[in-house]
Amino acid sequence: MNDDNPGKPGLGLFSWLEKLGQVISGEPSNRDDLLELLKDAQSRGLFDTDAQAMFEGVLQVSEMQVRDVMVPRPQMVVIEKEAPLQTILPVVIESGHSRFPVIGESRDEVAGIVLAKDMLRYFDENPVGSFSVREYLRPVIFIPESKRLNILLKEFRASRNHMAIVVDEYGGVAGLVTIEDVLEVIVGEIDDEHDIEEDTTILRHNDQRYTLKALTSIADFNEYFSTEFSNEDFDTVSGLVIKELGHVPKRGESVLLDRFEFKVIRADSRRLHLLEVRIREKSEDASDTD
Repeated sequence: MNDDNPGKPGLGLFSWLEKLGQVISGEPSNRDDLLELLKDAQSRGLFDTDAQAMFEGVLQVSEMQVRDVMVPRPQMVVIEKEAPLQTILPVVIESGHSRFPVIGESRDEVAGIVLAKDMLRYFDENPVGSFSVREYLRPVIFIPESKRLNILLKEFRASRNHMAIVVDEYGGVAGLVTIEDVLEVIVGEIDDEHDIEEDTTILRHNDQRYTLKALTSIADFNEYFSTEFSNEDFDTVSGLVIKELGHVPKRGESVLLDRFEFKVIRADSRRLHLLEVRIREKSEDASDTD
């Protein structure tokens, strides 16, 4: 008997639900079988590809550890506990983050977390006066690199915290992780105000400023800007930038190639995502060589 009879769609659905029930009940009970059933359900039109990706993301969260998604220590954007306001503000504005670890003499000495909105409240209530980040410190949570992401997500929800500091086996700071890092495993990368359309690689703001997907091919970049960057060693603009800097840069780092200044808008520990491109005037180049 074929339960996939097109004249009786209800039988096909019942068969699939029965199989899913068997997998969940433990007969059999392994991840591959469940993934196969989910793919089968998606192919039958029970849900779309976006939902399928989210289901797979949920399964990944239960298997991944904090070390898989954390921001490594060298790429952490931090505020020094004793730093004056004129030093803190550029860090906050440039990074665009909403939460910052506050450190003492070293990055292993994390005194707490400060929220950008708390600092904004200070300016509203104290138009003049001396600012001390100590007054706005919030408690910090320390977690091991090995913690499972599904457990961390539950803890984030229960404590209403959005950031934790990750420590290694010796108690040193290994990095940080946010609730957004965990959610992106499930729902994919969360867009922000810098994002450009999926079918667009270069977004023009004016004659001097553009937003660029880092994986834009060098050939496309050359065609758009009438440049002649070599694509002999690298295929993408990301490759050019990383080669020039000698490492995968963090957000805010920039490099000048010819008349083009490439500034990192978004990056993770493995690759670049978005770049801001500013075209310098020839007069600026000439002044640099004087």
